[in-house]
Amino acid sequence: MIARTWSARTTPALEPAYIEFFTRTVLPELTDIDGFVDVMLMRQERDGEILILVTTKWTSRDAIRGFAGDQIDRAVVEPQAAAVLTSFDERAQHWEILDTAMLEMGADNS
Repeated sequence: MIARTWSARTTPALEPAYIEFFTRTVLPELTDIDGFVDVMLMRQERDGEILILVTTKWTSRDAIRGFAGDQIDRAVVEPQAAAVLTSFDERAQHWEILDTAMLEMGADNS
């Protein structure tokens, strides 16, 4: 498994527009790609700015090519997204997932 990370910045006023674009456009596109596993869209407020981190999980680097093309390190930023971001990474990073664990929601962990 491969994790692909990418980050961007926006303003509090523009953040809802990015989230809506991501939810309505990016997410449906991702779920249609063979080898896509899951995604996390995260935010952090810092000094009046919103930092956005997107982490997608893929079965392989070949699967990522279905999303990013042959240059998988190149960030995929649609014009509609760029319009509501103040800055963004031009490149994505890829991490080989060595191990993962997940607690089942509602499980008694005592």
